[in-house]
Amino acid sequence: MHDGPLTGLRVIDASTILAGPLCCQILGDFGAEVIKVEHPVAGDSMRGHGHAKDGNPLWWKEISRNKRTVGLKLSTPEGADLLRRLAATADVLVENFRPGTLERWGIGPEQLQEINPGLVVVRISGFGQQGPYAHRPGFGTLAEAMSGFAHLTGDEDGPPTLPAFGLADSICGIAASSATMVALWARERNGGKGQVVDLSLLEPIMMAVGPGPTVYDQLGVIEHRHGNRSTNNSPRNTYRTKDGDWVAVSTSAQSIAERVLRLVGHPEVIDEPWFASGRQRAAHADLLDDYVGGWIAARTRDEVMRAFEEAGAAVAPVYTARDIVADEHVQAARMVVTVRDPDLGEVLMHNVLWRMSDTPGRIRFTGRPLGADTDDLLVNELGCTPDTIAELRAREIVA
Repeated sequence: MHDGPLTGLRVIDASTILAGPLCCQILGDFGAEVIKVEHPVAGDSMRGHGHAKDGNPLWWKEISRNKRTVGLKLSTPEGADLLRRLAATADVLVENFRPGTLERWGIGPEQLQEINPGLVVVRISGFGQQGPYAHRPGFGTLAEAMSGFAHLTGDEDGPPTLPAFGLADSICGIAASSATMVALWARERNGGKGQVVDLSLLEPIMMAVGPGPTVYDQLGVIEHRHGNRSTNNSPRNTYRTKDGDWVAVSTSAQSIAERVLRLVGHPEVIDEPWFASGRQRAAHADLLDDYVGGWIAARTRDEVMRAFEEAGAAVAPVYTARDIVADEHVQAARMVVTVRDPDLGEVLMHNVLWRMSDTPGRIRFTGRPLGADTDDLLVNELGCTPDTIAELRAREIVA
């Protein structure tokens, strides 16, 4: 049985924290054999992120699913040599060390591609491999600040606001999975030659924020925070219901805006000249929010949802994690699935990221303990002797 369209592809995940591991999770979900390389003592710091149950890190169970794990201290000659030997068997290596680190250890892309010319090396860093900031420490928080995201997020009279989760890292990880497949497709078309992918945390989220640089270049306009409002349409906000819940309303389409105002009892504004475009409606957001918010505040969430659905208008409840797992559409579309885990029994987690009609991905196993596959990989595949591995393990070079 094939495990997905990427069956036969070998990926070395030598990255840490979130962006690189998420890229490799996606590749593994669709059948790639992923070998997770971690520091033999500290492991990937992701093991310590988020909640744990009975000592088992829950985020790790998802982000490292479908990955075999080996502990290697890459900063030592022995560890670096073992990585070279693994890279000789691989199609892709994903890393996110600070630029220059792998080169200092003798395992940079140039050295690895001498051994394996077809290797695709995906390099994720805070600011990219070149430029005046290349050697700065780079984290998602910094990218969220520098991308324009924080500047545009939050109340108009409040401070710039950062997300409560790894937004920049996650966007970058998804982008990296796409970049990896582009590089592999290029390899198929140019005689099997691999290449280096240089991806920063900053650029994907900067693109997601929108055309701010273009608008500034052409018009000199700098957008500012508007809370949950949009400068492109109105009504667009979160509104509190009679029973204390919250819903979000969007009117990106003109027809939807008209349906909403009819629903809340103010069809007269539809005939106003300013109602004819989203940006003009946004200039009258106080009025429109008052109409919509007042109507919603007089009704329960269920009443609001039912009325909007009957009117063909766009609304969504603001969900917690509890709401997500209980939602009938999330369940029917299998956006979250239950998988077996040797430590926790049944575990609910996000499904593979997209559905494919002929070659679907699947979750074969959950995140594993540090070094669970070291002996299998190094002894059975690379031909290391058990005595050699035992000696390296005693020196904390492997785990």
